[in-house]
Amino acid sequence: MTRRSLVIVPTFNEIENIVPLLTALDEKASESDILVVDDNSPDGTAEAVTAFAEKHPSVHLLSRDKKNGLAGAYIAGFQWGLARNYDAFVQMDADFSHSPSDVSRLLKALETHDQAIGSRYIKGGATSGWTLPRIFISRGGNIYAKTVLGLPFSDLTGGFNAHRRKVLETIGLHHITSKGYAFQVEIKYRTFKKGFKQVELPILFENRRLGESKMSQDIVKEAALKVLQLRNIDV
Repeated sequence: MTRRSLVIVPTFNEIENIVPLLTALDEKASESDILVVDDNSPDGTAEAVTAFAEKHPSVHLLSRDKKNGLAGAYIAGFQWGLARNYDAFVQMDADFSHSPSDVSRLLKALETHDQAIGSRYIKGGATSGWTLPRIFISRGGNIYAKTVLGLPFSDLTGGFNAHRRKVLETIGLHHITSKGYAFQVEIKYRTFKKGFKQVELPILFENRRLGESKMSQDIVKEAALKVLQLRNIDV
């Protein structure tokens, strides 16, 4: 691949996962640089990234002074990469929910599309290790968002996505108002409304290996409300 690509991994207290993940990305997504955006993790995540980066020049760390939302972390990462002339961007979780081996598939899709959406809910996609309530919330949330916003995609809330540079430059990152996981819906919606070519690719989403989930009732409530608000935004 000739384009310069950047994998952005937001972290907060991921000391158990971050070095194994960086090692796997270095092996399975070696065509990409990696940016860890850490929200001042008290468990030493940033220090572990810094030590790893000393021997791996493709790995970078962007430290924020406090935990301030998933959307803010990604926007900071996008801005960091845009300023350094990267052409393609991948979002992924730090906890091995997203497979490092799928990064190349998402980037490959950008050869013919502007945004690639890693989808759990199309043929070939799946989740693993989830409880029934979590399955219900996730599937229900996606049906709700798809219906309210009139989008043709099956997985709007997923966080394993790839974007061409021109998407991020066009949709107006400074206009994004979501704070938490609603960001995943908003960025896809804004991309759709701007007329970019989007595609869903099947992925297996596995339950996190180690550490604690960041999901909460407040995050779910914010996402539900934000979907209603998105209908009225001017893009």
